[in-house]
Amino acid sequence: MDTATQPAPPPSIAHRVVNDEPISAEEYLERERAATQERHEYIDGWVIRVSGASIEHNFIVSNLNRELGNQLRETDCRVTANDLRVAFPSLDKYAYPDVVAFCGEPELEEEHLDMLYNPTLIVEVLSPTTEDYDHGKKFSRYRQIDPLQEYLLVAQDAPHVEHYVRQDDGSWRFTETDGLDTTIPLPSVESELPLAEIYLDVFENEPSGSGSE
Repeated sequence: MDTATQPAPPPSIAHRVVNDEPISAEEYLERERAATQERHEYIDGWVIRVSGASIEHNFIVSNLNRELGNQLRETDCRVTANDLRVAFPSLDKYAYPDVVAFCGEPELEEEHLDMLYNPTLIVEVLSPTTEDYDHGKKFSRYRQIDPLQEYLLVAQDAPHVEHYVRQDDGSWRFTETDGLDTTIPLPSVESELPLAEIYLDVFENEPSGSGSE
C-alpha cells in the first residue's frame, strides 16, 4: 500500500487519529496485537483511537451482550462485545464493533484468531464523537461485508434505535424504534430485542412511542 497517497480520515473522527503519517495495514496489525490496553481502528493508513465510553454506553453494550447471548444460547449463533476486530473487504480498514453476532462457524484470522470475517449482525452505540461516522462512512464500509445482514445504531441519550436489514436484492430496509415498551425483531438471528432490556438501568421504564418505518 502506498501510504503517501492515502486520503485524510473522516472529519468526524479526525481528532482521534494518533499517527502523523499513514502506516501500512501490516504495521497497524503488528502494533495492535502488541498493545495491552488501548484499542485502535484503522482506516486508509490512519490509526483511530477507540475513545473511552460513558457509563450509559457501557450499560447498553453490557445489556445487549447479555440479552442477545441468552436468546442465542440454543442456536448456532453467538455474540461478543468490544474486543473482536472486524475486517472490511479491503485490507486497509478494520473496526471494533460495540457488539457483533455471527452464525455458524466463525471465519477468523487463522494465525491470531482475533479478526472476524463473517459478522451477521453489528451493533454500534452512538456517542457525540462517533455518531456521524457510524451513520456515514462506517456503515457504507460495513455494507460491503457480504455476510452482514443487520446493522443497529443505538442512541444512548434516549430510547431510540435505528435498524437496517439487508434485503434479497441487496438494498437495506430502514426502520426506527422509540420507547421502552417496544421490541425490535432481528430476523438474521431469529431473535428480538426489547428496548426495556437494551436500556436497563439507563432510563426509567416509562412506555412511550412505537416502532415506525
